[in-house]
Amino acid sequence: MAIPLAPVAAVALRYGAVALVAYAASRRIHKAAIRQDSEDALDAVPEGLGAARPRDRSQVNAEARWRRIIRLGAAGPGLEIDASALGRVKFRRV
Repeated sequence: MAIPLAPVAAVALRYGAVALVAYAASRRIHKAAIRQDSEDALDAVPEGLGAARPRDRSQVNAEARWRRIIRLGAAGPGLEIDASALGRVKFRRV
């Protein structure tokens, strides 16, 4: 019995395109340095979402933190997820 190549070729082409995009993106991303002051700032972010707009500056600051522990079973192995983000948007007339 013959294998229909058209569906297999379409799937192979799709996965090949995804692999090519992932390879190109990995080549363009530079290696970032780990700065301790940035690590400390991210550790100080409270859990949840927050935003502020200082009146003396034309900018908006935002912060977010999500911390969860995922455990397999009652006493099984666990994984702690800690995602923190800081953001700033500045507005300036030029």
